[in-house]
Amino acid sequence: MTSNPNSVHSNNSVNSVENAPLLEVRGLKMHFPIRRGFLQRTVGHVRAVDDVNFFIQPGETLALVGESGCGKTTTARCILRALDPTAGEVLFRTDDGRAVNLAAIPRKQLRPWRQHMQMIFQDPYASLNPRMTLADIVGEPLLVNGMRDRQARNDRVAELLRLVGLRPEYMQRYPHAFSGGQRQRIGVARALALNPSLVVADEAVSALDVSVQAQILNLLMELQERLGLTYLFVAHDLSVVKHISDRIAVMYVGKIVELAPTRRVFSVPKHPYTEALLSAVPIPNPRVHSQRILLEGDVADPSKPPPGCYFHPRCRYAVERCRIEPPPLVEVESGHYAACHRATELTLRGVMGRETGQN
Repeated sequence: MTSNPNSVHSNNSVNSVENAPLLEVRGLKMHFPIRRGFLQRTVGHVRAVDDVNFFIQPGETLALVGESGCGKTTTARCILRALDPTAGEVLFRTDDGRAVNLAAIPRKQLRPWRQHMQMIFQDPYASLNPRMTLADIVGEPLLVNGMRDRQARNDRVAELLRLVGLRPEYMQRYPHAFSGGQRQRIGVARALALNPSLVVADEAVSALDVSVQAQILNLLMELQERLGLTYLFVAHDLSVVKHISDRIAVMYVGKIVELAPTRRVFSVPKHPYTEALLSAVPIPNPRVHSQRILLEGDVADPSKPPPGCYFHPRCRYAVERCRIEPPPLVEVESGHYAACHRATELTLRGVMGRETGQN
């Protein structure tokens, strides 16, 4: 068994640059200090991200899912260096095959790397400046990175607007003139302005209506096929990531508890937390009555996590070992990783069978 999902690909990167991941995250930690008293002394830490490991291959979509507060967005922001991680490595593969540790680069030297990694934000209303036109919003990354010719910028903005399904004539309008779905398309156009290879979508469709969600997801998949993009897709809705992701990483209280190809997560989950999340996925079959798994208790406090497995106070399969010994993330089947002491002995319910009434 392999305790680190990156170790398999670390060896491959030595032998073949072509098979090397675009992004590798190793031992990533983000601990926020808790300060109290007049002197603001540090009395503890909130372990928002606690030893996270994963990789993303070029052209792949990895979905990072979990409950609110589990550390998904913090992980994404550490990768993009919006936050400076406490520890760990964020290895980004350049065009010539070199792996650069973004976590170790001083902030003043990050600008050349930011054009390779862009973010689509959750709120299409708050992420756009209401005092700027579309030409300025989408063209700002171009201006910041040296494109001073206004006509050249406008031409590029027009091209980007067409790419995301908006008319170039809209360039002189302000964000208030657009619907939520159209605003998110503007956000996508802005993210693509510098031709990035990695796009982080942070809950990019959670604030939209269901029909609009489908349109944005289809747009993202079309752009990925057309431009060869790589996505880190942060979400809490498994029914959304099912249609866009190649692999899924499930997070709980700052740790990845399961990592596997999407179909395997939905059909044969290996962690009880994943099983509980899947039980909440709506089944598009009126003849099938899904049995929701209701987790007792509250999510563990990341400033005072319980001993052993963080999930054991809410887990119906927990044994004494779970209360004492933290489970490592190990490969229980080929390409399928789980952080559960009982992963190989439990038979957990998935979704694939329930959709047809077989399970």
